[in-house]
Amino acid sequence: MKDTHWIIGPGAIGRLLAHSLSPLTTTTLIGRRALPEQQVVTTPEGEQRLQRLKLYTLEQIALKANGLPCYVHITAKAMAAEAALASLADVIPATTPLVLWQNGFLAQPRITQAWPGPVLCATTTEGAYLTGDDGVVHAGRGHTFIGDLNNQHGGLAQTLAQTLNQAGLAATAVDDIRSRLWQKLAVNAAINPLVALNGVRNGELRDAAYSGQVEAVVKEVAAIMLAEGIQPPKGATDENAWLSMVWQVVRNTANNKASMLQDVAAKRPTERGAILGPLIERAEHHGLSCEVLNGLNREIEALEARYLS
Repeated sequence: MKDTHWIIGPGAIGRLLAHSLSPLTTTTLIGRRALPEQQVVTTPEGEQRLQRLKLYTLEQIALKANGLPCYVHITAKAMAAEAALASLADVIPATTPLVLWQNGFLAQPRITQAWPGPVLCATTTEGAYLTGDDGVVHAGRGHTFIGDLNNQHGGLAQTLAQTLNQAGLAATAVDDIRSRLWQKLAVNAAINPLVALNGVRNGELRDAAYSGQVEAVVKEVAAIMLAEGIQPPKGATDENAWLSMVWQVVRNTANNKASMLQDVAAKRPTERGAILGPLIERAEHHGLSCEVLNGLNREIEALEARYLS
């Protein structure tokens, strides 16, 4: 029990992290409201495990925490990440390493620039969803890549990856996390808005009713990635390589409900700003067309307005 991990954001990934790390190291899960300390995790094999987690609210953490954390994991959604960090800024030293688990590419550069201490970024394909205030389902095993945007904290990334591996979450430290975040962003942009607007699971995007829309999104995204110097994982640079990557993810996650669809179903704000926003900004910076991406952004914004107003 040598490390102390604080996890801000008791959503699916936050609770999965807490369940995984708690048997190995001192772990505290922090949220805006109180949750039951007895929590259940369902493994990918269907086994249910009851575990007592240390759960504090943001108001309680300064009063009840014993000692300071070695790592602070921010698993709150992209639009809430900076506010979550601000709520702890007076509690933790400015040298505390942060680990950012957000989708998109919005919070990561902002927090990296603003926080004086080390900032690691994680991108993961672990699948998880909540089953209420006391349960999380580990729906599918994946892989987590960890690094920092300026390649200054490789040793810290290696240490954290080792800890995650020991906790049963496959992880690798990398020196190209910026590219990996953009690659995931490209896939999310092609999948999340369309499934959210149409109320379908990922695999249905292969149907004729939606496949043309996927291709239109990827056409714009591929041009943006080329201008940014970001290649798809297999190293090719053309539009077909990006499209092939998107279709592969669609096949691999055919039965999944994408996170944006889950947000819409629960009438929560979506991460459109973190997923579509950076792409639109970079397209405009490079003078590239982004009519399709802008259209999706407007449609999601209008959809949110109907249930958030």
